[in-house]
Amino acid sequence: MTVRSQVAIDVEKSSSHHLCQTEIDGDNPCYQQLPGRSLSPGYAVVGHLNFRLKVRGAMYHDYCETDPSEHYMPSPHRSPTRRPRGFKPIRLFDPKEFLANTGIGRTIHEYRAKQAIFSQGQSCDAVYYIQEGRVRLSVLSKQGKEATIALLGSGDFLGEGCIASDQTVRLATATAITNCTLLKIHKKEMLRALHQEHLLSDMFVAYMVERHNRTQADLVDQLFNSSEKRLARALLLLANFGKKDRSEEVTPGVSQATLAEMIGTTRSRVNFFMNRFRKLGFIDYNGGLRVRTSLLGVVLHE
Repeated sequence: MTVRSQVAIDVEKSSSHHLCQTEIDGDNPCYQQLPGRSLSPGYAVVGHLNFRLKVRGAMYHDYCETDPSEHYMPSPHRSPTRRPRGFKPIRLFDPKEFLANTGIGRTIHEYRAKQAIFSQGQSCDAVYYIQEGRVRLSVLSKQGKEATIALLGSGDFLGEGCIASDQTVRLATATAITNCTLLKIHKKEMLRALHQEHLLSDMFVAYMVERHNRTQADLVDQLFNSSEKRLARALLLLANFGKKDRSEEVTPGVSQATLAEMIGTTRSRVNFFMNRFRKLGFIDYNGGLRVRTSLLGVVLHE
C-alpha cells in the first residue's frame, strides 16, 4: 500500500552516503540505500512514496515512485549539460571567403591581357570582383572618341551599376590590362547577399564611398590642376602611393596613350612630362616604370 505524505527533505553531501531527515504524518516511508551500490553526492534514493520534495531550497515538485531499485533523484547542481542530437555549430559569414570561392550564382573566370570582359551597351546582369590583375574602364563617345575613366586592381568591384534597377546596359567597357582572375556574381545572388549578410553589405558600402570620393578628387584634379600635376597624381595612384601595400613599380601595360586618356591631354604632352620626370629622378624606366615618392613634390607644388 502506498503511503501519501508531505515530506521536507534536506540532503547533505557525504563522501560515501547521505543523511536524510524526514518529518511526515502517518507511517514511515521506505527510505533506503541500494545494497552494493555507491551513490554519487547529490543523489537520494526514494521509494513507495507520493510526496512534495524540497532539495536545498529548490522549488516543490510532485514526485511518485514505486520501485526504489531503479530510480534516482539528481541534484540540480549536478545536472550534466549535453548538446542536443544533431547539434551543429553556427558558421559565421566571411566576406573574404565569399569573394574568394565559387558557389551558387558565383563563378571564377580567367582573362588574358587586352581581352574584353564586357562592352559598353551590353546588358548588365552580374557584378565582377577582381581577385588578381588590373582592368581598364573606358567609355566611347558618339563621335568615336575613347576615354579611360578608371584603372582598377585586385580588391575592386567591377560592373556594380547593374544593382541599380534603372540601369539595364553597361555604361563602360572593361578590358584586362594584364592577365586577370575575376569572380562573377550574378545580380540576384549579389542582391541576396547584400540584404542578408550585413558584413558584406558594410564592406561593399565602404568600398563604394571610397570609390565615390576618388571620383570627386579626379574631377577636382581635372578642373583645377595642370596637365603636369594630373600626370604626376595618376602615376602616384597607379603605384598605390599612400596604401599599406604600396609599390613603386607601376603595372606593366599602362601605355602613354592610356595615361593621356586618363588625364585628358595628348600623348605628346605625356611624353614630354615623362621625359622631364625622368631627368629629375622622379621616375625610372629600367626594367619597367618605377615611380619614386619624390614625385609627390610636383603635386604639392603651387
